[in-house]
Amino acid sequence: MKCVICKHGVTQSGQVTVTLQRDGTTLVIKNVPADICSNCGEEYVAEDTTTHLLKTAESIAHAGVEVDIREYASA
Repeated sequence: MKCVICKHGVTQSGQVTVTLQRDGTTLVIKNVPADICSNCGEEYVAEDTTTHLLKTAESIAHAGVEVDIREYASA
């Protein structure tokens, strides 16, 4: 897919690290599948992956965890 940010690069499959923060909770998830622009490095995470990440973040925030670092595991 052509990058919607820089309009020049083409995205390629890869893995990224996603950091989510809210209300004193920080979640770092490594090796998240994403499409990455070859020109500007913009990262595109699929909708189903994003939904899974947000549900994971909600669960750890609800448990009162302040910092969590984990590897991505698909649903």
